[in-house]
Amino acid sequence: MNKEILIICRGGGDLATGIVHRLFRAGYQVLILETAEPAAIRRQVSFCEAVYEGTATVEGVTAERIYTAKKQAVEEVLQRGRIPLLVDPDGRSIEVLKPDVVVDAIIAKKNLGTYKEMAPLVIGIGPGFVAGKDVHLVVESMRGHNLARIFTTGSALPNTGIPGNIGGFTKERVLHAETAGYMKNIRQIGDIVEKGEEIARIYKKMTEDGTFSGSYVSVEASISGIIRGLIREGYHFQKGFKIADIDPRESELANCFTISDKARSIGGSVLEAVCGYVNG
Repeated sequence: MNKEILIICRGGGDLATGIVHRLFRAGYQVLILETAEPAAIRRQVSFCEAVYEGTATVEGVTAERIYTAKKQAVEEVLQRGRIPLLVDPDGRSIEVLKPDVVVDAIIAKKNLGTYKEMAPLVIGIGPGFVAGKDVHLVVESMRGHNLARIFTTGSALPNTGIPGNIGGFTKERVLHAETAGYMKNIRQIGDIVEKGEEIARIYKKMTEDGTFSGSYVSVEASISGIIRGLIREGYHFQKGFKIADIDPRESELANCFTISDKARSIGGSVLEAVCGYVNG
């Protein structure tokens, strides 16, 4: 492992996980920063699940939650061959640890406070960043000819609000909450469902012990296929929140549990940028 370089990645969702996984497998020390209640729907391939479970393993690599930004705590996890993950949505630990590289992979479609003075190399993923202004480099996150292209000036393409085409479906395959409430999952990631089948319920109330009560709204599959993503049970959200993703290709079950082509591609470009910085 390259103990000379420390990389901090803001975000631990599925795209960030593809980036972190690639950097870690290439021998770099990586620390993930997350929110206290991450909302990834592709939970099986998101290191942010370590916030809830203590650890999260994706394709043979494990992230482990730590509770302090002290360098010793970070190093202890790295020495065990794992990736440390810290709840630090504001990035305060960046000033403490002084990393060589900061990657903003929150994928918020806007900049939530990352600036290029945070580290010698700061990389923004997707829209919301301007290369040469608030970050040093921007990596395109939009599917298409320019996916994973590295920009030294300018910005990534703006968010269209339309999900990528999978099996001929775009916005139809993504489900958004019809009302605010708490998620109760009826089906699970990897299940094959038919259009119109109930996959979850949104309850108005949930007690501290996880008991749902009161009225609920049924969440039905928008298309037939495999549940590729489903928000964590008990998570509270507002109306319109993204809660599920269905893949119409029933033969692609393994995709629910492996890093996507998009995340792997973006991860490769971040690795290229980091290697260029290290060897430059």
